[in-house]
Amino acid sequence: MSQGPTYEPAAHYDHVTAAWQLLLGDELHYGVFADGDEPLDVATAALTRRMVEAARLPEAAASGTTLRLLDVGCGSGGPARALATGFGVEVVGITTSAVGVQTARQRAADLGVDGVSFEQRDGTANEFPDASFDVAWALESAHLMRDRPALLSECARVVRPGGRVVLCDLLRHREIPFAEVRARRQDFATLREAFGDAHFEPLAYYADGLAALGLVVEVADDLTQPTLPTFDRWRANAATHHDEVVELIGHEGHEAFVRSCDVLEEFWRDGTFGYGLVAARRPG
Repeated sequence: MSQGPTYEPAAHYDHVTAAWQLLLGDELHYGVFADGDEPLDVATAALTRRMVEAARLPEAAASGTTLRLLDVGCGSGGPARALATGFGVEVVGITTSAVGVQTARQRAADLGVDGVSFEQRDGTANEFPDASFDVAWALESAHLMRDRPALLSECARVVRPGGRVVLCDLLRHREIPFAEVRARRQDFATLREAFGDAHFEPLAYYADGLAALGLVVEVADDLTQPTLPTFDRWRANAATHHDEVVELIGHEGHEAFVRSCDVLEEFWRDGTFGYGLVAARRPG
């Protein structure tokens, strides 16, 4: 999925955030399904839980330690709120979307959630001091950033010795020949229309990249199959909330989203794309 020179990710997410809360659910990310029958919110919570465990947050909570966590690409703040309320973590969420920041702040205030703050910053140049967080957390944001090496470097830089970088993202399982890209150009155009520009990398890209920065990789899990039922749930949401979504992003936006679910499911099933989790610890 490629982009033209004028593409602005923040503008895209400013446009779609409200609709995506209806389509993708409050956490705005994929779900991990144990048997395929779970509601979407249960499955998205299960994915968040996998990241929580990879970040060792339950251990810190049990010991009474308050960790500081950087949520890179925080969306509307759903996972940040869950981390703050469930594990006593101090969360700083960042996104390039002004609407995302506004939405996240308002939701946290409405729900009375303390211990979270949200700022408009770039994950590839976040400007936080070195070693200022215990955990850097990137949930489905890496594929939307052009400079992924800078994202990994910045996450590693701001993590203290003994801290962890935890990342979940969409994956590319194989090289796509140019002839296939041309033949499926309409599919890629549909994905870009619905989800914005995206570039997928293999699971090893993230694991090897963090290792090259001096971190010790502790988790590298392929979650392609457990995330597959996500698309059925998104299509169901699109049907349930049809009128509201059309009001927010128009008929074309709604249709593009539904088509994109079909395209992504096909790519999942044929071994082109998928999903994975990586976690790595800074020694010390």
